[in-house]
Amino acid sequence: MKKRIIVTGAAGFIGSNIIRGLNKRGFTDIIAVDNLTYGDKALNLVDLSISDYLDKNDFYDALLAGRFGEVEAIFHEGACSSTTEQDGRYMMANNFEVSKKVLAYCQQTGARLLYASSAATYGASSTFKEEAAYEKPLNVYGYSKLLFDQVVRRALPDLKTQVAGFRYFNVYGPREQHKGGMASVAFHNFNQFMSSGCVKLFGEYGDCKPGEQKRDFIFVDDLVNVKLWFFDHPEQSGVFNLGTGKAQPFNDIATTVVNSVRTLKGLPPLSIAEMVEQGILEYIAFPDKLRGKYQCFTQADMSLLRATGCDVAFNDVAHGVSAYVQDLYARYQG
Repeated sequence: MKKRIIVTGAAGFIGSNIIRGLNKRGFTDIIAVDNLTYGDKALNLVDLSISDYLDKNDFYDALLAGRFGEVEAIFHEGACSSTTEQDGRYMMANNFEVSKKVLAYCQQTGARLLYASSAATYGASSTFKEEAAYEKPLNVYGYSKLLFDQVVRRALPDLKTQVAGFRYFNVYGPREQHKGGMASVAFHNFNQFMSSGCVKLFGEYGDCKPGEQKRDFIFVDDLVNVKLWFFDHPEQSGVFNLGTGKAQPFNDIATTVVNSVRTLKGLPPLSIAEMVEQGILEYIAFPDKLRGKYQCFTQADMSLLRATGCDVAFNDVAHGVSAYVQDLYARYQG
């Protein structure tokens, strides 16, 4: 008998993709939890099968009161994910205190917890390994995530149920259109190119040449596949990186976006030099407000995750962004 699943942040980017992945497996007894103050987020749920929806303000106390019967697992994606949010009290209440409530429920009932952490826990570090020596968040968002990871680590030896946290690196893919400035660079590059014929990237900063800042970009489908692998392996708990293990420059995103659109229009691909020469790719001055607060390089150390036996294969930018652009282009045309 398939049991009940709860997804918080259900109308968000990752949450809605997790529900999509669960639906593909035949799971439909899913309680979706979110905050629809921004109503357009609801569009992420329109084509998905769920059994109930609750506002986040009503959910957490109801959960602790046992209102939802027997729950198999909670995919906890609900959080304030803005890395520029300065209200620390709001951030800690939304990310840290709420997560502790969910963990307490899972410890009490045996429900399994698969939750979202973040690569922002590393911040100023140049090594991205799940160890305290490398955890140096640069903002209160990163700190809120790190603090809960630390709570989980302390609880792990005595846990009688699965608790697995995932430090997401730079995720891109369908269902992120509501995120505004926090949407992926692939999403922004696509919309820039479609509206103006030009893609803009940051110019040189530090030791990085224009557009050569590197991040570990992961396609959302691959992220979901990893989460579902852990769902299938309840014996695996811990805090894990979730990227691809391969950093790629922003230039790769921009050129893949442009050439994917050109291919869809029946046009030949261009080299990066040709894009710059034709004004299709433009580099802008690095913003002063981001100096000292910007990660020029991220690359997940995936050895801890791979040691669990998780063998999910990851798309590189050329394949993942190309697939994403096809989805964006179809919606743009529609």
